[in-house]
Formats: sequence, C-alpha cells, structure tokens
Amino acid sequence: MSNPSKSNNKGKRLIILGFTTIAILFLMYGRYQDPELLTPSAIESIQRIAYWFYIILVVSFGGIAFGMYRYHKEKVENKGRDLSSIIALTTWNSKSRKIFAATFIGYGVFFSLVSGTLVYQPEVSFSYHYGATIPSGFIAPCCDGPGYMPKIIIYLTEHVGLQIIPINLVLQIIVSYLVGLNAAIAVNAYTISKKGRGASTVGAITGLFIACPTCAGSFLSIFIGTASGIALSIALTQLQTLFIAISIPILLVTPYILARKLRNADGSCKVS
Repeated sequence: MSNPSKSNNKGKRLIILGFTTIAILFLMYGRYQDPELLTPSAIESIQRIAYWFYIILVVSFGGIAFGMYRYHKEKVENKGRDLSSIIALTTWNSKSRKIFAATFIGYGVFFSLVSGTLVYQPEVSFSYHYGATIPSGFIAPCCDGPGYMPKIIIYLTEHVGLQIIPINLVLQIIVSYLVGLNAAIAVNAYTISKKGRGASTVGAITGLFIACPTCAGSFLSIFIGTASGIALSIALTQLQTLFIAISIPILLVTPYILARKLRNADGSCKVS
C-alpha cells in the first residue's frame, strides 16, 4: 500500500526541482550576456545554447505542471482536513476546472497584450519597416539583463507578432495560474468578505505590472494625469522587484484565506 505522504512529497519535489532548474538556467545564461563574448566565432555556440535554454525551460514547466497535478490529486484522494486539501477539493470539480481554464487563458492573453508579449502594431508593416519575412521567427541570443534573454521574435502577420521574453513568460504563467486558482476557489466561497475579494484583485492587478511597469504608469495616469503617470512609471521600473514581492505573495495567500471560509467546523470541506 502506497504512503500518501510519500506521494505528496514526490509532487513537491518535482515542483521544487522545476523552479530550481529555471532559476539556475537564468543565472547560467546570464553569463553569456556580455557583448564582448558575441564574436563571429562564438555566435553559433551561443545560438545553440539559446535553443537549449527554451528546451530546458519547457521541460521544467512540464515537470512543475505534472508535480502540481500529482500533488493536487493526492490531496483530493486523501481527503485531508488541512487548508491545502480544502483548496484541492474545492477546485477538483468540473465547474471549478472550467473557471480556472477560462481565467488562466483569458488573463494570460491580457497579460500578453499589456506586457508586450503579443504585439499588434496596425501602423507598422513588419516586412517594410523591419525587412521581416511573413511569417517567420528567430531567437535573439544577446544582449540584455538576466532573465530578458534569449528573446524569441515571431512575425505572424504584417501587424501581429510575438516577443517572448523569458522572465515575462515565467511570470505570466505563474501569475495567470494563481489568478485562475483564486477565481476557481472564489466561485465556491459564497461568503467571501470584501476584504478577501480586494486582496485577490490587488494581487491580479499588481501581477500585470510585474512585466510591464509602463502599463502601471498608463493605469495611474488615468487618475492622476499623464505627466505624473510617466514619472511614476519610471519609479515603478526601478521598483519592479517590489511589485513581484507584493503580487505573488498576495495571490498565494488568498486561496488559504478563502479555504478557511470553505471549511466546516470539523475541518471537512463544505464543497463536495
């Protein structure tokens, strides 16, 4: 007979291994961002490393996804009374899954638009202004700060393209997942207080600003004027780490706050 705790630990280990691999990957690739290293003789090697960067990144996310699925499933099967089990039980039903999927995809697309991952420039012709072949794509291996390279550029049409930056991609997946999880739980939490909903909303909005501080300036300029918005946008760029620190912890904590509202006095879940 299998030990439930061992199964849960395997899921946790896969999640930790995946995120650790991504962190190491970013640090290692950052060593190749010195423009002086980009010599004609080295560019092919760095280009190959860039390809492997994304292969390992995809495999890492696959491991994280499988680990989370395994951990989630074990929590449901064991029917524990801890808050993590309540979250798992609440989001395992068909309705919650559909809400999670719709929110994850919808928020992901919105995040892509405001962060510049999905680019739409009706006034620009990519083939004329950039000399691009439509459709086409390439990986730019150098040079920028850690986490911002290698960058994938894809020209889908004359006016629509993709600009995939590693750190934005990672944040997009993490924040979109957490927003989807919050939404799925909130559907079942009929007695959520205004404070709980506010925390989730703040986390979602702040998450958008992580990859696009300029969007924060645009958002704020609606309320306080364009000049002030631009000034704050510059400040937000310098405080990008602060937005990450605010957003993700809020989105991580909120499901546990909501789970408390879905737990019966005996510790069981109100959602069957």
